[in-house]
Amino acid sequence: MAIARIALPVAVPHTFDYWIPDGLDVGRGAVVRVRLANRSSVGVILAVDSTSEVSERLQPIDEVVDVAPIAEEILDLAAFAARYYQAAPGIAFELAVPPSAKARSPRRVGAAGARSIARAANALNPAQDAAAREIDDARRSFAAYMLHGVTGSGKTEVYLAAAKEVVARGGQVLILMPEINLTPQFELRVRAALPDARAVMLHSGLAAGTRRANWDAAASGVAQIVLGTRLAVFTPMPALALIVVDEEHDDSFKQQEGVRYHARDIAILRARKRGIPIVMGSATPSLETWARARDGRYRTLRLPARADPRAAPPAIAFVPVRGSRAQDGLSTPLRDALAQRLDRREQSLLFINRRGYAPSLKCASCTWESECPRCSARLVVHHGPDRLRCHHCAHVERLPRACPQCGNVDLTPLGFGTQRLEQAMHAAFPQARVARIDRDTTARRGAFAKLRQQIEDLEVDILVGTQMLAKGHDFPRLTLVGVLGADNALYSADFRATERLVALLMQVAGRAGRADLPGQVIVQTDFPDHPVYRALATQDYGSFAEELLAEREAAQLPPATRVALLAAEAHSREDVDRFLAAAVERGRALSDGADGVEIFPPVPAAMARRAGFERGQVLVQSPQHAPLQAFLPRWREVLAPIAGTRLRWSIDVDPVAF
Repeated sequence: MAIARIALPVAVPHTFDYWIPDGLDVGRGAVVRVRLANRSSVGVILAVDSTSEVSERLQPIDEVVDVAPIAEEILDLAAFAARYYQAAPGIAFELAVPPSAKARSPRRVGAAGARSIARAANALNPAQDAAAREIDDARRSFAAYMLHGVTGSGKTEVYLAAAKEVVARGGQVLILMPEINLTPQFELRVRAALPDARAVMLHSGLAAGTRRANWDAAASGVAQIVLGTRLAVFTPMPALALIVVDEEHDDSFKQQEGVRYHARDIAILRARKRGIPIVMGSATPSLETWARARDGRYRTLRLPARADPRAAPPAIAFVPVRGSRAQDGLSTPLRDALAQRLDRREQSLLFINRRGYAPSLKCASCTWESECPRCSARLVVHHGPDRLRCHHCAHVERLPRACPQCGNVDLTPLGFGTQRLEQAMHAAFPQARVARIDRDTTARRGAFAKLRQQIEDLEVDILVGTQMLAKGHDFPRLTLVGVLGADNALYSADFRATERLVALLMQVAGRAGRADLPGQVIVQTDFPDHPVYRALATQDYGSFAEELLAEREAAQLPPATRVALLAAEAHSREDVDRFLAAAVERGRALSDGADGVEIFPPVPAAMARRAGFERGQVLVQSPQHAPLQAFLPRWREVLAPIAGTRLRWSIDVDPVAF
């Protein structure tokens, strides 16, 4: 009797044995359906043997799923993800299973109704041409490139020029993007530049049938170009010859649940194993990528100027908020600049990274402030309908007519969100056509594509939006960007806050003046001399990155060190504290410090309570990768018995925040 060793998507650190019915021809990589605890489950065969160590009566494989066996390359990537990111093997191998084999109904968003007109690609300028040629020269060998170009420098044209050469030789190209909303526009540019190549998209916003058809096209080699979000890194592509990671600094490439993998790093591993080049593009590279490029592990390609010869960098001004005569959150210079754009029939973008009407509601008489009963967070004021909403756990309650604590009816919305700013624009400029773009207005399928098309058709004068508009969009008549509320990030306890803020500001500033019309950026801030704003003013990300790296090295923070985060949550704070204290004790017993692994005491999470769960964490740090990777599996093994059933815990390797 033949025995199949199968990885199933359950949170246990082992595989399961099933017997193979006579006449069923299956081997490693086959996707099968089996019964587990009286439920049907899809798994991946990792090995076939003649014996089993399981004494209980084995169950048979129910059926073989009608997909080609998973390629060895993809199995190796999933196995690495399980080992490196300390995940259960079955959950890691689920990443490699074709979309339609898993019984999930995808959320449909994004491309429906898109009718953007792709602009003809311009001839490459010397810097673009040199970059594309160097990438092409690296064919048939591994090379990691950091493509550092200012916003509007034409990084996409470099990607497409390199892809064109790959496709001409019969190869495939994988292009990873951070967000679903960027893929339709990128697809149009690919089709315009490479009209004879078949390009497909892979992301969770596609209908199940479309996603499976696209996956099959990639796996069979029919599709030469695959555009996808982070999970697409596990797509089988037999002729893969180039990988591109666009906006490689974006945190969206890091999975935050299940297997907490980083798609950029998995892509680098895949390129290395396959012996092909990988290009990581960004105007603001992550410090991890910048450090590796500085140390010579990655090659650096630079695009120092905007691709359109008519376009100049935008003029950047900083105006104070405190003490100014701001109306509805807008300073006089920003308000005047908006009026000028309306007179010239140009477009403006007001960027504020807070959706809703106001971040909080406060009583004018006592200390009461709207707080979520399930999270350590404030409830956000929303209008239409009037509600208080938690942006972390989706708790909703009616807007109170009086203070619940003292009965005072004078309740004040604190601060500005996109709804309030949109309302202010309608009041200040009644003749203007205002559009708000945030998660609330783009929740329906096709909503974002429709709004984007209205902007391109010049049916919008003023855009009010969040970071959804900060990157990847090219609107030629958008000449003014106003930034509100950026100072809030300067108070963050997250050590990556300034790195993220610079990236966000440079991206959003890059939306202004991308064609022949001059651009202007007005940032409302009370700290114009802060290094973040100096970097924005000079557009010198390199010097800022070097300063940050020096700070990280002095503080022994990533990327100067390697870290992992043990996170735990339970309904009882006592359960969390007890588990984490025991985890620290057992971890220190496993590591006496000689290997350089340091285990810090338990602390509450940045959000100490979320959705009714008390949360805590333990940070583990090592100056080198190898000692940490040797320690984590042994630590994980001793943690499982002490967790109990009332507590959830996970280990996050290379976390993006803690």
